[in-house]
Amino acid sequence: MLIDFFYSLRGAKLPVSVKEYLTLLEALQEGVVGPNSESEDGSGWKIDDFYYLSRTALVKDEKHYDKFDRAFAAYFKGVEMVADFTKDVPLEWLRKNLELELSPEEKAKIEAMGWDELMETLKKRFEEQEKRHEGGSKMIGTGGTSPFGAYGFNPQGIRIGQDKSRNKSAVKVWDQRAYKDYDDTQELGTRNIKVALRRLRKFAREGAQEELDLDDTIRSTAANAGYLDIKMVPERHNKVKVLLLMDVGGTMDEHIHRVEEVFSAAKAEFKHLEFYYFHNCVYDFMWKNNRRRFSEKFATWDIIRKYNKDYKLIFVGDATMSPYEILQPGGSVEYNNEEAGAEWMQRLTSAFPKFAWINPEPQGVWQYRQSISVIQQLVNQRMFPMTIKGLEEAMRLLSK
Repeated sequence: MLIDFFYSLRGAKLPVSVKEYLTLLEALQEGVVGPNSESEDGSGWKIDDFYYLSRTALVKDEKHYDKFDRAFAAYFKGVEMVADFTKDVPLEWLRKNLELELSPEEKAKIEAMGWDELMETLKKRFEEQEKRHEGGSKMIGTGGTSPFGAYGFNPQGIRIGQDKSRNKSAVKVWDQRAYKDYDDTQELGTRNIKVALRRLRKFAREGAQEELDLDDTIRSTAANAGYLDIKMVPERHNKVKVLLLMDVGGTMDEHIHRVEEVFSAAKAEFKHLEFYYFHNCVYDFMWKNNRRRFSEKFATWDIIRKYNKDYKLIFVGDATMSPYEILQPGGSVEYNNEEAGAEWMQRLTSAFPKFAWINPEPQGVWQYRQSISVIQQLVNQRMFPMTIKGLEEAMRLLSK
């Protein structure tokens, strides 16, 4: 069985060697993973223990964890991966029996609370509520029009206990969510992205000092009766410095493949590339590893001070969120930020005068998203679609 598992990992393009595979077998033989007492004969291993052991033995770089998770889950079909997230909201309150579907006319009749009222009301609901609610308009529950809960509809609410976004209208998300790092080894598989790569290459190379033109030197020396005639040409240096800030998680999950392709292109083309992640809007900290985004934070102020203003600042994100997340202190869906995201956006664009925002959302929907309009104003309309034309225009702007 483990031979097939090993080849499955190799098929998923994980750099797993035979030596590492033998290490895993040795660990199993030495009893590092105990027997599964829940099986009838006590044979086999607990799948959770085997998952962690095999990941430790076979994966030597954390950037491959996500690929390993997908390959492991695909091979052991039906196996549920462990995710021990502690929730303060009773799970019984959030049991999904129905998923509300309303007509546009019915949705239009539901009134949205303001920010302060929403937060104060949620506090009251925790004090008042004692049991599960379903299909209601007031309490924390499921399948209704309440601003609090899951699988219902409200134009402006707090999503609690739902596996993913449905209506893209939540202003807060109660759950702890796990994001995946973008894969910087993603192969550029389409002609359009390869063309974009050439645009990035054109943007990345600038003239600098001179270097020897060997062919012309040989030709000139021969024509000069053997007397050395050295010819020089301008050397081409990849001098451009790029600070890449990428939105991750939530609605950006729909654009992972395209962002990974552009990220791969940037890693290949820009010698001086620094990147960080944020979620929805930039606040007082960012991170480089999504698995450790709360334990290994990079203060935004430190990032601003660390890099000179000659860095080109590129945001990549769909700018799709509640406007509160941009304009309101405490508006982040994940924690209570002391300052509004707009304040940090202005500090970044002031620190790095050459900046642009690349948006993977189709340009035709921009006018219908209030948050996109707000971000466009904050970046002085320097927002471009993630298309060949959009990338070309953004690179042209940054190279001026």
